[in-house]
Order: sequence, then C-alpha cells, then structure tokens
Amino acid sequence: MSEHRRKPPQPQGGGRAAARRGQSGSSSGRRAAPRGATGSPSDSYGASSHESDSYGPGGEERQFGSRAEARRAAQRSSSGGRRRAAEPAGRAGRRSGPGGAAGPGRSRGRAAASDKKRIIDYPRAGKYGVARWVPSWKLVTGLFIGFFGGLVAVAGVGYALVSVPNIDQTATAQNNVYYWANGDEMVATGGETNRQNVNLSQIPKAMQYAVISQENKTFETDSGIDPKGIARAVFNMARGGETQGGSTITQQYVKNAMLNDQSQTVSRKFKEIFVSIKVGATVSKDKIMEGYLNSAYYGRSAYGIQAAARAYFNKDAVDLNEGECAFLAATLKGATYYDPAGAQSIDPANATPEANSKRALRQMQDTLDKMVEYGHLSPEVRAKYTSLPDVKNPRSNNELSGQVGYLVDLAKAYLINNDVISADKMQQGGYSIYTTFDKKKVEELEKSVQKVQKANIKPKERPDTDTHVQFGGASVDPTTGAIKAIYGGEDATKHFTNNADATGAQVGSTFKPFVLAAAMKWGVRDPDLGESQAQDERTVVSPKSLFSGKNDLKIKNYDGTIWKNEKDKEWLQENDGQESYGSPPKYQIDLREAMRESVNSAFVQLGMDVGLDKVKEAAMDAGLKENSLAGTSFPSFSIGISDPSAIRMAGAYATFAASGTQREPFSVQKVTSKDGQIYTHKDAPKDAFDPKVADNVTDVLKTVVDKGTGTNAKLDDREVAGKTGTTDGNKSAWFVGYTPQLSTSITMFRMDDDETKKNREFLEMFGTGGQEKIHGASFPSEIWHDYMEQALKGVKAEPFPTPEPIGEIVNDAPSPTPTPTVIETPSATPTPSPTPSQTSPSPSPTPTESCQFDWQCTGDNTGGTDTGGTTDGGVTQTPTVTPTDDNGNNGNNNGGIFGGPAG
Repeated sequence: MSEHRRKPPQPQGGGRAAARRGQSGSSSGRRAAPRGATGSPSDSYGASSHESDSYGPGGEERQFGSRAEARRAAQRSSSGGRRRAAEPAGRAGRRSGPGGAAGPGRSRGRAAASDKKRIIDYPRAGKYGVARWVPSWKLVTGLFIGFFGGLVAVAGVGYALVSVPNIDQTATAQNNVYYWANGDEMVATGGETNRQNVNLSQIPKAMQYAVISQENKTFETDSGIDPKGIARAVFNMARGGETQGGSTITQQYVKNAMLNDQSQTVSRKFKEIFVSIKVGATVSKDKIMEGYLNSAYYGRSAYGIQAAARAYFNKDAVDLNEGECAFLAATLKGATYYDPAGAQSIDPANATPEANSKRALRQMQDTLDKMVEYGHLSPEVRAKYTSLPDVKNPRSNNELSGQVGYLVDLAKAYLINNDVISADKMQQGGYSIYTTFDKKKVEELEKSVQKVQKANIKPKERPDTDTHVQFGGASVDPTTGAIKAIYGGEDATKHFTNNADATGAQVGSTFKPFVLAAAMKWGVRDPDLGESQAQDERTVVSPKSLFSGKNDLKIKNYDGTIWKNEKDKEWLQENDGQESYGSPPKYQIDLREAMRESVNSAFVQLGMDVGLDKVKEAAMDAGLKENSLAGTSFPSFSIGISDPSAIRMAGAYATFAASGTQREPFSVQKVTSKDGQIYTHKDAPKDAFDPKVADNVTDVLKTVVDKGTGTNAKLDDREVAGKTGTTDGNKSAWFVGYTPQLSTSITMFRMDDDETKKNREFLEMFGTGGQEKIHGASFPSEIWHDYMEQALKGVKAEPFPTPEPIGEIVNDAPSPTPTPTVIETPSATPTPSPTPSQTSPSPSPTPTESCQFDWQCTGDNTGGTDTGGTTDGGVTQTPTVTPTDDNGNNGNNNGGIFGGPAG
C-alpha cells in the first residue's frame, strides 16, 4: 500500500472530525478507526474480559449488513449499551480524566432525555434536583380544571337525582299516650305534637325579620345555601368539630321539616345542601319562611310559632309584639339555655333561670339591634323593648288541666329518673305509657279537697287568713307500692308545684310512728353503760313502756345527763297547749296513750333514749329519703321537723300496713312503642321491719283513730290506723292513715302561690277556715275520711293482723293517768339558772325554685329530690339547719317546735 494513503495517528481526544470519524462505521475501501478513537469504553482500558461489540475475535472489525445495524451497534457500544447522544470529541476530552475520554478519572455523564412523550410529565424529564418535583403550570392548570369539572359533574348529577321530599311524610309528629290503670286513655301529649301550623299572613313581619336578621340576613336574595358557611362547616367536620355555621334558613327548614336524618355527618350535610339548592330554586321564599317558622323548635315542647306563642305568652302568634318576636328568635338558638324558666335537669350548673334570663335578654337585644341595622325596625319602636317580655310559666296545654298535668309529670319523671326512657326520646314521642293511677280515686280525692275548701276557705271574707291556702295528697297501695291517686293542687295549668310531691311542708307529729318503730326494733340503750357498749346492750320496748308526759320537760341524753346544744343551752320540750299528761310528780304515760294524745315530751325523750341515728334509720327503712330528713342531731327530729312529700309519707305508712314489707312507690306499670314492650315494673319488696314490730305500730295507731286526735278519720265497718300532725307556728297540718288496702296522706298549708318569687315562706294558719288553729285533726282528717269512704266503696273490709306481744315495759311504775293537767310556767327563782333552750332547726320553707314540679328535676343535697329519682321524680328542699337566738326561746314556745295533742 502506498505511503500517501496511510493516515497518520490521531491524537486522543482530537477535534470534531475525530469524533465524527470515531462514531461512523467503516466504509468500503477504508480501514477501521484505531482503537481509542471511537470513544468507546473498551478503547480506554486494557484487555477486557470480552471483546468490543464492534469487533470480532482477534480484534477484527465486525461487519454490519446495513447502516441501521451500524447505528444500533454504535449505540450499544456507548456507555455499556445505554443510549445517549453523541458528544463532541473535544468536549469529551475536556471532561475526561487521566487516560483520555474514557480514562479512570472520567466523570459520569448525564442521561439524555427520552424522545418518548409522557401524558403527565411528573417528575419532570430534563429537570434536575428540586426542579424535577415542581409541577409545571400546565399540569397544575390541568388538574384544577379536572377537579373542578368533576365537582360540577357530581353536583349536576346530585342535583338531578335529588327531589324535594314530602313534608307530610317526613315531619311526622308523634304523641306519647298515657293510660289509666284500667287501660283507658288518659291523655295524648308530650311528644312532637304541640304544633299548630299557621299561614304566613298570621305570622308578624317582626317575627320574620327577627329570624332573618339573626339567622340569615341574605335570605331574601340567596339561593338557599351559603358557600362560605358550608366550607366552614365541612372544615369543622373534617376536624371532628361542630357542624354548625353553614346553615341558611332554607337549610334549617329542610333539616327540620324534610329530613328524617338529623345526624351531624358529612353525608347528611351534603344531602341537606342538595335538597336546599333544589328547594331554593323551586319553592318561594314566603313558603320557605312559613315552613321554617312552623317547624322550628322553640322549647317547652312547642314546635312552630303558634305553639311557641301559646307556651311562652299564652297568646296567638299574630298578636306577638316586636319584643316577643325577638325573644322567640333567641329561643331558636337552643331553649335549654334561653328559656327563663331554666332547664337544670339537663345542665344543672349552667341552665339556671337566672343564667338563662341573662342570655335570653342579651340575645333578644342583639336581635333588635340587628333589625334596626338592616332596616327592618325603626329605632323608635326598638327603644320600647329593653327588658324581657312577661314570660308565662311553662304550661299552657288545656289537655293537662286539673290533676292530669300532675299525673303526666309524675309518670314522665319516673321513666326519666329511672333511666327507662331518656328526656330526648320522651320528647320525640311514640310511647304508650300505662300508669298506676286509678281514675275514680283521682276524681274522688279532688272532690274531697274541693268540698272542704269550698265549705270552709273564704278568701274574700277572710283575706288575712284564708288566702294562699293549699292542699296536697297521695294514695298508695300497700300490697304493690302503686300510686293510685294524687292531689297536686288546684289546676296543673295554673298552679305548677305538685303539692303531692314537693312542698317543703314539715310533717309534724306524723313522724312519731317512726320513733316508736325504732324503739321496738332496736330498743333503748342502758343508761349505766358506756356509749359503745350501750349500742349493743339494748332493751326492746313495749307499747306499755312509760315516759314522762310533763310539759316543759328537760330533755336528757340516754345516760341521764342533760342535753345541751353547741351554745351550752338546755332543751325544755313543750306540749301543745302547754299541757302535761299523767299524774304528778312523775307525769308518766305509756307510749300508746302518748301516741293517742300526741304528747311531744314522751316521744322526744324516747328518741333520745333509742338514739336519733336509729330513728333516722327506721324512717328510711319505712321509705323516706335521707335528703328529706332535717335536723337529725336535734331532739326535735323525733317530732317531725323533716319535710317528706305526701307520696313518700303515704308510702312509708304503707310499710306498716303491709306488716313491715316496704315497696318503692311507683307510677308506671309498663311502656310500649312501635317496637313492642320496652318496660315492665318489677316488684322488689324489702323487709323493713319484723311483722311483730309493724303490727304493733299499727295497733297503736288504731288507738289514735278510735279515741284519740284522729277520730274524724273513722270509717264505718273498717279498721283504720293513722296519725295527725301539726307544726310550729301552725304553718302546716297533716293526716296520714291507712287500711290494709290503701294508705293515704293529706297535707294543708299556706304559701304564696306566686311561684316566680324567691324565698317564699309558709304562712300561719291561725284563724284559717274560721278556726282558732288548724290541726291535722281538722280539715286534713276530714278530707281523708271523705276520700277513703268513696275510694274503698265496694272493696271488702279487711282487719289488720293481730299483733304479737313485743318488748319489755321500760320505766315500770303505777298505772298513769292520761288526763291532761295545765301547768303554769314556773316563775324565775332567786338563783339564776340557765335559760332552757335549744338550737332549733329552722327549715327553709321554700321548695327549690328551679326544680319544683316535673321531670326536669334531678335532685341533690341543696334542693333534695324527695323521691330520690326512684319513684315519681318530684322534689322537695332539704331544710337548712340554723340556730335560734341566743335566748333559746324556741324551747319554750308552742311545743318546742310543734304543737302536740291536736297534732
């Protein structure tokens, strides 16, 4: 070969021509480029474990059949077979380390971008570092358009599929139906039925604009939803918080009247939104407003503006003024916290009448201000309403007039307080409630009270003595504990406190049977023993046991020491009329005669000898509740300074009638719903006293009716046991008595019947009914007699069990003479002596103002639930024990605390 055809060796990393020659395949008539000139990795390294793909064995150049094959071979030989763009030889040389373009020091090259297009270029090709992960504006725009388009599509489908629900099918109101004991219907009430729809023309414009101003100021122009509010509500739901805040008037109307599902869920919220949009587009604003005001809940079981106007103001909706409209708009925020009557059963700490009144006034004023701001009310009219309107007490349903309202309250309270049905479910309605109340007995008890009241109580003739006279009563079956009848007051729609269940009236001497029961159950303590040993060494007493009937008796502890209060004052116990019983000098009288004549001194000392803790235990065993027992550390505890309800007193005496078996008074036999029977009362008797004890108490109480203070209660051909009771200051009077089949209590007292007043006080009854003094032996026993005579008509007379002898005769002495002897109060002696006195409990006579008469009462130690939430659910306040004046005059005035013989 000639010299001129041989090319000189090319320097490594030569120029662009060298790069081109290195990358091109061999052509016919030319030699292959020397190794190292192509830039192939195999050119830069020594002997390889395999030959280059471009050469055959022995380094011979591989022959390719076409240019395409040559290109593919060149691509395979670059970077170990990975495709990459050709790089100029000079640039490659500059980037190479020692050894040339492919030497050991060469840095890795960047991968070339693929020519293949991706639908979503993410992470982004041709970008490096953070830039690979930042989406392009095209991608962001595309995703937003796609998302928004999807929402529009979903909304369109949802709007097309949803329809406006039928109000009549979904806003179904239900009653709770109450039945008498014989199965006859008493009344249908108490569910979501207190609703009377009215036309928009009967709803004042002020009411419409009050809710618009407070709830949804854009109501007249919006499409039915508030996008900002919805976003806020959805955000809250996503966080697990409250869902309120996104509802327009249209949405609230849809929720109240069209959706059965009231749950706070995202799915329910979206359903509400779609229906609201549809309603906003198809229903007029007037119809929406009318439907909303007729379906909203205003509290007091009032659904709709007409029912609310009646419940709060006892007027029709059309007659509401601007201030009343603003107030009712406030109750839509939640009547629990805006009803001035309070709702302490739901939230005792925060829903008090005082707190609710402040909230309601503040909200009402805010609503009126907004009405002025938005041009719906003139400033002149607004200025008229700066205080709460005159809100009526919470009852206006005529179906609940008379005694029926009290009966419904008892039954409702029994179910709620015993966790049979929650208050919310009771409100929803749909229950059939079968009570224990005997219609005939309820009517006869009311007639008996009205007969005595009409014949004797003359408020116009004797305004100073015959006004504010009230009665209460209850009748319990001793064999079951069923409450058969009550008298709660004149009318449940006019007088709201249930006098059968909550009065605060002290029971006086009707408490003495519990002292006698304690003495025959545990006995008196041995005065010669220490207190701990004396608790075990006791002597059960017989009714023939003797105690002093002396007036102004100095009361002693069981060990003979003089009892003194915390001010070191002694106690002298008076009898009613300052009479002493028995023969001087000891004036001893047996317990039967002491009970017959209601001698205070004998039973106060008996209580001290037994121990007031045991007296309290006996009263609770019989069925009284601890939170109704007051002054348990004072001697007067034994003569009735406590204030159990008429229901509880009737139930406790029923324990004696049942020979010592105690049953909780109850007012509901069973409850059914559309799902079947959900509750049945189960008898749970307790052995409170041995039959020997109970039957002896009964035998002693028979003496009271046969020839004692209770002779007015005698029934023809029937055995009757009972006890009269009169209290200090002649502020209450009782008669509690029973036959084997029925136990009944009657109470009478005077108290201002304005139940909105705080700290109401019991008034004296001297001169009431034309009598010098009211005793349990007078009007209460007369009412008891008239009622029981009719209630037991046709019922076979049954005798009481013959009592077995019991106990020992304590303080045995010659037979006493029970003739009363008037004792003059001794004159002062030359040597000064301590003024006999006691620190007497002075009970607060006012029932708990916020919790007086119905199922909303829960009861606590401050305003204790007399029933303890286990029977009828009513309440009576535990009296507050307060000391008397330092002179201790209560120990010397009218029986220490209470009158005696006539009581």
